[in-house]
Amino acid sequence: MRWLFFACLLLLPLTGQAAGLQVLDIPAVNGEPALTGAVWTPCKRPPGQIEVGPRSIPGIFVPGTRDCPVQGHDLPLVVISHGVGGWAFGHHDLAETLADAGFVVAAINHPEDTGLLKDRSQADALQVWSRRPADIRRLIDYMLSAWPDHARIGPDRIGFFGFSRGGFTGLVLIGGNPDFEKMLPMCAGYPKLDMCRQLKAGVRLPEPLPHDSRIRAAVLADPVLSRLFAPADLTDVTVPTQLWASQYGGEGVAPGEVAAMAKGLPRATDVRAVRGAGHLAFLAPCGPVIARLDPEACTDRPGFDRLAFHARMDQAVLAFFRAHLPPRQ
Repeated sequence: MRWLFFACLLLLPLTGQAAGLQVLDIPAVNGEPALTGAVWTPCKRPPGQIEVGPRSIPGIFVPGTRDCPVQGHDLPLVVISHGVGGWAFGHHDLAETLADAGFVVAAINHPEDTGLLKDRSQADALQVWSRRPADIRRLIDYMLSAWPDHARIGPDRIGFFGFSRGGFTGLVLIGGNPDFEKMLPMCAGYPKLDMCRQLKAGVRLPEPLPHDSRIRAAVLADPVLSRLFAPADLTDVTVPTQLWASQYGGEGVAPGEVAAMAKGLPRATDVRAVRGAGHLAFLAPCGPVIARLDPEACTDRPGFDRLAFHARMDQAVLAFFRAHLPPRQ
């Protein structure tokens, strides 16, 4: 049911306007798989509802205007990386908010780690931790050179948003160098997990993992495996960073570990502790259909209002990117 949750959370529109929405298809190249996803853009046309998702799951709609002419020049670009088993529309409310405010937003389905597309073949392999940053580098390459409206993007105005495993992805991209040796004690409780078996067999990832200096600001929500980053592993992280940490964690995030990692960042960081939130609270609020199908995934702790939280978080993320991705003088 988890992949269905990520799919159907889209049924509740969260913005009063509608961003332009395009399908994203990046061809396979040099042995790397094709990337699919979506691009949200500033749009002046009236809002509507667009059906998204695979044919096997009809009836998933998001607010937007399909293929609306892109408005503006020197536009900031924000790229989004989803969590394990997520997909490109998992943070559609934030994408819509940013696009309505004049941003271009691009999100992909990470190959072999996407629940909606039933592509989880490498989700638990060690290689996914290096492949994900490489996916985002390819996404930025495409948006700056091959996307039909690439000339409208300001190449020095690029931001990143990532949740969960996507948060880890962003931490690597902006200069973090995780120490996977620290995973070995954790693997004692997961002897059958692919990445644990690989680590115990001596498999290691090439170092350093892919970084990208084009990213000028990053927002990371409950990044998993924050404990793999000691202060010495974060010395190259110099861009402005906003960190969101749930109070209760879950799904591989221990309470307090995100805030602890933030203390090791060499630059002052905007840390937002979300009282009453569990890990999945960072996903867009559920619509009524999925709330009936998967009430556990859609039910937050007593007193926590996910809809109200997202309204606040989306505006806070927008303000952060506005401050750190300013237009050229």
